[in-house]
Amino acid sequence: MANTVLHGEVAHSHEHGHDDHHDAGGMTVFGFWIYLMTDCILFASIFAAYGVLAGNFAGGPSGHEIFELDYVLVETFLLLFSSITFGFAMLAMHKGNKSGVMTWLFITFLFGLGFIGMELNEFHKLISEGYGPQRSGFLSAFFTLVGTHGLHVSSGLLWMAVMMAQISKNGLTSTNQTRMNCLSLFWHFLDVVWICVFTVVYLMGAL
Repeated sequence: MANTVLHGEVAHSHEHGHDDHHDAGGMTVFGFWIYLMTDCILFASIFAAYGVLAGNFAGGPSGHEIFELDYVLVETFLLLFSSITFGFAMLAMHKGNKSGVMTWLFITFLFGLGFIGMELNEFHKLISEGYGPQRSGFLSAFFTLVGTHGLHVSSGLLWMAVMMAQISKNGLTSTNQTRMNCLSLFWHFLDVVWICVFTVVYLMGAL
């Protein structure tokens, strides 16, 4: 009888701990949603500043003169494809497929790295031609907006590298799955922001 009660208490304790962990994971994701809302405010503020300064060329070039839409379109597809591959990583995670998660995360990382490499090359080319952020209000706003997004993508890549190391070492633990959910939200958020950047800065600027 005592053993039965003891086993029952242990089982209840494990079940209670499992529920607590799910609650903690849900609260972590909820907290991350709040962080993303603050990031929305940050980007909205920078977009507003860009809208004010976009026409201040100070005798310098306009977006129509310096933007290469074909080049930026390749950048855009790299980021869009990275969101798709991250989605495949999440599907593999829900199936408990560790090797699938690692493979798709690595492909996502390569797409993101290619995006950052192209963006840095674009910045280097503009600055070498004398079109740095100090040249005009338009270029200051351009470098600030696109650069802020690039810094977020770089942070996401660092997070992704750490995530791959953690999954490789510890597997698809519940903690790692919660972290993957947060990283997924962050990465897709950056994809949405870039679509806005591509439309407002590059497409409208090239007209």
